[in-house]
Amino acid sequence: MKKIISVLSILMFATFAMFAQADLQPLAVVKLNKNESITLRQLKVRCTTYEKQINRTLTVEERKQVLDTLIEEALIVQAAAKAGISVADSSVDQYFAQSMSQSLGVNVSEKDLEDILKKQQGKTLDEVLLEQTGMNKADYKKHLKNVLLMQQYVVQKNQAELQKVAATDEEIRMAYESNKSSFVWNDMIKMLVVIVPKDNNPEAAKQKATDFYTKYTTKALTAEQIAVQSQADNSGFKAGLGVFPKTEAAASGLQMPLQNLMLVFQQGEGYTSEVEETSTDYRFISVIKKYDAKMLAIGDLVQPETTVTVYDYIRANLTQQKQQIYMSNAATNLAKELHTAENVDMKKTGAALDKILDWGN
Repeated sequence: MKKIISVLSILMFATFAMFAQADLQPLAVVKLNKNESITLRQLKVRCTTYEKQINRTLTVEERKQVLDTLIEEALIVQAAAKAGISVADSSVDQYFAQSMSQSLGVNVSEKDLEDILKKQQGKTLDEVLLEQTGMNKADYKKHLKNVLLMQQYVVQKNQAELQKVAATDEEIRMAYESNKSSFVWNDMIKMLVVIVPKDNNPEAAKQKATDFYTKYTTKALTAEQIAVQSQADNSGFKAGLGVFPKTEAAASGLQMPLQNLMLVFQQGEGYTSEVEETSTDYRFISVIKKYDAKMLAIGDLVQPETTVTVYDYIRANLTQQKQQIYMSNAATNLAKELHTAENVDMKKTGAALDKILDWGN
């Protein structure tokens, strides 16, 4: 029996090794600036990501298109490297944190992502990325770096033409008229929030909060000055000065129940609360200005305390959309120019390629 089990174990290991080796076989080698293999595993990972997004299995022809995309991405990345373009790891880290924050609906640093995901989903960052993209954090950051390299290279090659791409006045006004009902102010309030965490010294926290309260109410310090002081290293407190809507998200950002925020909205301008104690801190708030809900004309400000009008907002968004379309077309044309037999060695073609791409069907 032991001999049979040993033989079966050897066969299973050999079979696993064969499949692993098959996944590592190159389908193409990009050689514009260096030899870089596009493997079956890379293709499977990218196809899996697309299949999750569209909730169906890709056809063989669609997998060929994905393979072409991988080849063309590698060509542009190599062309960027050949042109001397580089992207700092710090820029990749920043882009990664911003994209993850946007997907989670919170603005946090990368080091806070793990805690948030464990609390919200009970998963690590690597687990979430593997589910969504088929890549762990290291591989995903490598992919993001390539994306940034490609963007910079395509922009560099098309800088003059890109600057000419902009929304017209007619397009802006048409966009406003067709979306007029979405341009509204909800009830908003400009407010100062001062929070002093208790940490290991509640009495000191209470005293600090009381000191700031006294200085603020006696006009020894302005709201702006308190907010600036909170940004100093080791300040020991938080102070937010901004315009907040009457929403659950705003209440969460202010670390208060929505009911409490509703009560604040009932107060008049100039109202300042007493120093209040929570389970984790001492705090006080001050209502500086209130803004009633209203429909926005095209020349109105998008948000109080800013300089951006509805017209400016629409122009910026339409221009960005038009530039993205232009850049996408420019990247496609550039990749097609680079995709030559001299720059790409296809290891599998025709029926042989079809057979390999017909996995799981």
